[in-house]
Amino acid sequence: MIKNILNRLPRKQTKLGDNRDGGSSTFSTNSSNTSRSNYSTNSRLGNSNATSLSGINPTSDSGHTSNAKVNGNAVVAYEALPSFSYVPNSEKQNLFIKKLNLGSVLFDFTDPTKNLKEKDIKKQTLVELVDYVTSTNVKFTETVMQDIIRMVSINLFRVLSTQSHENKVFEGTDLEEEEPMMDPAWPHLQIVYEFLLRFVASPETDAKLAKRYIDHSFILRLLDLFDSEDPREREYLKTVLHRIYGKFMVHRPYIRKAINNIFYQFIFETEKHNGIAELLEILGSIINGFALPLKEEHKLFLVRALIPLHKPKCISMYHQQLSYCIAQFVEKDCKLADTVIRGLLKYWPITNSSKEVMFLGELEEVLEATQPPEFQRCMVPLFRQISRCLSSLHFQVAERALFLWNNDHIENLIKQNRKVILPIIFPTLERNAKNHWNQAVQSLTLNVRKIFSDTDPELLEECLLKFQEDEAREEETRTKREATWKRLEEIAAMKASSNEPVLVPSTMNLKTSG
Repeated sequence: MIKNILNRLPRKQTKLGDNRDGGSSTFSTNSSNTSRSNYSTNSRLGNSNATSLSGINPTSDSGHTSNAKVNGNAVVAYEALPSFSYVPNSEKQNLFIKKLNLGSVLFDFTDPTKNLKEKDIKKQTLVELVDYVTSTNVKFTETVMQDIIRMVSINLFRVLSTQSHENKVFEGTDLEEEEPMMDPAWPHLQIVYEFLLRFVASPETDAKLAKRYIDHSFILRLLDLFDSEDPREREYLKTVLHRIYGKFMVHRPYIRKAINNIFYQFIFETEKHNGIAELLEILGSIINGFALPLKEEHKLFLVRALIPLHKPKCISMYHQQLSYCIAQFVEKDCKLADTVIRGLLKYWPITNSSKEVMFLGELEEVLEATQPPEFQRCMVPLFRQISRCLSSLHFQVAERALFLWNNDHIENLIKQNRKVILPIIFPTLERNAKNHWNQAVQSLTLNVRKIFSDTDPELLEECLLKFQEDEAREEETRTKREATWKRLEEIAAMKASSNEPVLVPSTMNLKTSG
């Protein structure tokens, strides 16, 4: 009788925010492959054909009793359990385990009209579990932890749904226009993620005990989920993984290695993954906490993973996070600036103007943290590339390169090494000032030219004289080349009526064409 009365009481509806304790930013998604492996729930559940679960009565006259499938196999009676507030403290842990079992039942969300009552019961149960984990002041036992990880694993570890991108060119700009695929099971998944987050962050969770269940296998399956096309799921995963990294120090090297492997596969094999931006965001925080001097392992990560991430075509999807990670390394150890700049030059785009603008923006961040000795080691190849950018017909590329002189630190570095830098870029500055089609580029070029004129007018005059001499020499070569071709045309025209081959006299040496 009491049980029937309790079951008829209205249940409190609790709303969860989209991302408690998580970041506020969202990112565009790329195409994805399915998760590398599907979690085997049978080993956790034991006998999957059982007709009932602990805490689920097969028969009851309650209004909240229904039949449901456990992992698609076992049919059981599904009824709501009483709230934690209605049981004494001594019974709360047993009720908690029963509710975990109730939360381990899966439903089909592809049909929104199916199992509505059961879905509502499960959702309310999951919300109550989140509230309990948040408010409890009792240490979680090993048995409870095992049941917690079992429930989380059953709900989260699944084959990810994907959209088909086989017939599309994999360009970041193309995929940005597409709507991300939202998981229909998110109303339950979100609460499970919130539950896992609260469990990991709880002071009642003993890390030494919990590491037996939040183990390498669990972490690897969690990382697989970063390929989800649902940005809400990736946002929660980012927060959860970062909390696990912070709490379980023993797992830190493994987490870094596993993320490295995801990057390697993305860079050198697939160039398809939805969670690169979120993984880089986690790494940005991790890199910020690296102790000095940097370990060799961390420097190798920079060279082998972060710098090659500039190669994929879809870099626009994660460039902001990548640029932050790179800048963190240079700020930690300024001697890495030369390595980073040469890495950028290695992957510098040739035909992609928008990517080139991104590279110039990242280059400015790196140069801002670069000291004179490192700058001098790479300035010659660097300003050869900048000179090519200055001469670009795409006005945004030329304009972004000229904006480098607006940065006081970079301007000082250039002034200190002007005797090497100005001869490299002067021809481009002179041609831009006279011939560039964009008025803004011409104006900015004149400003840069004036900076050199005010700093070292003698050097500028020397460069101008050399430029004029080179131009005169090029004009002379061009005139000789045109005369040679004109003479060839005349000889060919004279002998056009006969079958005689055209012989070039030795006086018309074609080396002038160089």
